[in-house]
Amino acid sequence: MRGRILGTVRFLRRSDKADPGSDTTTVTDGDAGDDGERRSRTHTTPGKGRATPKRREAEAGGRRRGPAPPPPRTQREASKLARQNRPSKDARREASADRRRRMDAGDDRVLLPRDRGPVRAYVRDIVDSRPHVIGLFLPLAALVVIAALVQVPAVQTYITLFTFLMLAVMIIEGTLLGYQVTRRARAKFPDESISPIATGWYSFSRATQPRRMRVPKPKVDRGATVA
Repeated sequence: MRGRILGTVRFLRRSDKADPGSDTTTVTDGDAGDDGERRSRTHTTPGKGRATPKRREAEAGGRRRGPAPPPPRTQREASKLARQNRPSKDARREASADRRRRMDAGDDRVLLPRDRGPVRAYVRDIVDSRPHVIGLFLPLAALVVIAALVQVPAVQTYITLFTFLMLAVMIIEGTLLGYQVTRRARAKFPDESISPIATGWYSFSRATQPRRMRVPKPKVDRGATVA
């Protein structure tokens, strides 16, 4: 058995040169046993590995990770939440005016599906480049209403005959217009699948509208040549 029993407890304070992110404490104690050997145990606390965030960043992160608000439980709460999230009247009016301007300009992102695409834009240019008798469709409808209100048989007879004559001319012109537009569109866009019925009806319906009321607005003048 070795000499006397040594019991030594040493507490080391952290050195000023140590890494601020780590705390190392070394404790050496002797075990009073037969062998009398010293055993050393070292405990190391690792650093965080990253810089301490600023208070503003920590608060912002806490807000982002906060719990989601509970969903509305009643119809009244849902209506109140919808009113709170609804944009103001001025914002809605400005958004509507902007959408209208973009539709008039022919922006495909806001146009109706029937008006989108280069084929439909080409059809619009052909229709807008010439005057049409079909454009008198709305005035003719107003004339029919007036004839129904006027209780004069002779006037009603003449207006009825004139209406039927104009309708026959419009049907013939609309059929020829649809045929011509479809033929020219297929020649310009050979890789596109162009339906003669859909294209003819689209050109007919646009030609019946007054020029200033057409949407999108005409981009070519009357009498212009559309290649």
